[in-house]
Amino acid sequence: MYRTHTCGELNPTHIDAEVQLSGWVQRSRDHGGMTFIDLRDRYGITQLVFDLETNAGLCKKARELGREFVVQVTGKVRERSNKNPGMATGDIEIEARELKVLNPSALPPFTIEDETDGGEELRMKYRYLDLRRNRMKKNLELRHRMAAGIRKYMINQDFIEIETPVMIKSTPEGARDFVVPSRMNPGEFYALPQSPQIFKQLLMVAGYDKYFQIVKCFRDEDLRADRQPEFTQVDCEMAFAGQEDVLNTFEGLAKHLFQEVKNITFNGPFPRLTFSNAMDRYGTDKPDIRFGMELVEISGYVGGYNFPVFEDAVYTGGICAEKCASWSRKQIDQLTEFVKRPQIGAKGLVWVKYNEDGTIKSSVDKFYDENALKKWIDLFMARPGDLLLILAGDRVPTQEALSELRLEVGRQLHLVKEDDYAPLWVIDFPLFEWDEETNRLYAKHHPFTSPRVEDISLLDTDPVSARANAYDLVINGVEIGGGSVRIHDKDLQKKMFEKLGFTDEQARKQFGFLMEAFRYGAPPHAGVAFGFDRWVAVFSGCSTIRDVIAFPKNNSGRDLMIDSPSAIDPAQLKELGLTLA
Repeated sequence: MYRTHTCGELNPTHIDAEVQLSGWVQRSRDHGGMTFIDLRDRYGITQLVFDLETNAGLCKKARELGREFVVQVTGKVRERSNKNPGMATGDIEIEARELKVLNPSALPPFTIEDETDGGEELRMKYRYLDLRRNRMKKNLELRHRMAAGIRKYMINQDFIEIETPVMIKSTPEGARDFVVPSRMNPGEFYALPQSPQIFKQLLMVAGYDKYFQIVKCFRDEDLRADRQPEFTQVDCEMAFAGQEDVLNTFEGLAKHLFQEVKNITFNGPFPRLTFSNAMDRYGTDKPDIRFGMELVEISGYVGGYNFPVFEDAVYTGGICAEKCASWSRKQIDQLTEFVKRPQIGAKGLVWVKYNEDGTIKSSVDKFYDENALKKWIDLFMARPGDLLLILAGDRVPTQEALSELRLEVGRQLHLVKEDDYAPLWVIDFPLFEWDEETNRLYAKHHPFTSPRVEDISLLDTDPVSARANAYDLVINGVEIGGGSVRIHDKDLQKKMFEKLGFTDEQARKQFGFLMEAFRYGAPPHAGVAFGFDRWVAVFSGCSTIRDVIAFPKNNSGRDLMIDSPSAIDPAQLKELGLTLA
């Protein structure tokens, strides 16, 4: 045995017991005739004491230990004279009698502490060291508890966990596929699944009416804080179910996780917003509803004053920042620069101060008199001391820019607390998106999403206006996941393919097996998929999903630790029948 107890286990009930611990040296402190060492393992930290008077040789050996040495110690549990209430083992310490170095350690490239001096790239290169930090350990333990909680809930709801293939057929709609060459079938390729979408629909045809899977998915797309080339999805599907069945079932899952993992109870149903309302009120389809400051459109009240920015705009609207009329010109200029950043794309920012004394001052006083500005103030329901911030342009880009501005102002005003959670469902998404560059329709979600029944007729007359029977779960401004009622009628699926520009031959080539399956009694079905990494990040308070994944890639899609991707041996290329351009 290397240990009788863990480093987070001992307490006053163990006083006078002989114990054996193993772990890593967290830190060492020499206090004259005494040396104190904090020994760490996955479970916690225990203080070891080495006394120069009682065992000089052992104390000298302890003073030679470096950070992260792996050691085994035998000793007696005793009560600490200076207790540490911040440690689970802070009431006791180990009076060491034997010490064995199991493995020395080189000097780590950064400190293994919660507040480390290592930058993200360095920590990713030495990820196995970064994972020793308490913060990272807590994130992975949270991930484990959430996965266990999901399985517990789903099994209790009679769902069955079924694995689906990792090497499938490439279907180049949506994000780019990662492809795998086939040695046994020269010139042909597998693709790694962006999701198990087709297979879970086939499982419904096969009669497995409640399926779920915690599954790896792959997308070759540009990365950011909430994206990785390989990510984990909680994938779910239900047969003989519609939208209400799905929302009720998986709202139950969300409430179960909030209760079991965060000890937070939601008694009533989650709010629901249509896509259209979410865009009009918050400028985004994933709104953070923990605070107000909703968007207000004033397009009908800005024309006829010869202000070109507003005259030429399709949409003019803004937000009301309460009690911010006292903000300096420098503060407002910083917000102007914020909205002009390339990723937001606004050309400028108009402001109106409704001062505490009732006077009005704006950046467009040259064009708008006080009566015109007072109409805006009334539309925003502003009060003395408030500040209006207004953008103009095309509708959707301007609403999206206002959404970012709203979040930034909310951050500056500290309107949300990290431990507050506000989940909601966003429903009734558009079925299609029109792309001007390619001059064609694309599926807002995927080609198997069913239109709302009352909008099916619009497929022939006005497809852009058709609404999808689709829904997203949003928590604190993060899209946790989404899904839809699926098309189970082969004729409707054929029409959907036609609207997306597929010829019959293309549809058969890519999805013929699914269309064939629908000939054999496909039940009505619906499903949802949650981004597990995002959900863990929201619960942990992390700003990037990299911090809740054991071995993530950086923003260039590289694993700095194992130096991947990398070139492969020419012999492997030859065996696969590949040459590099």
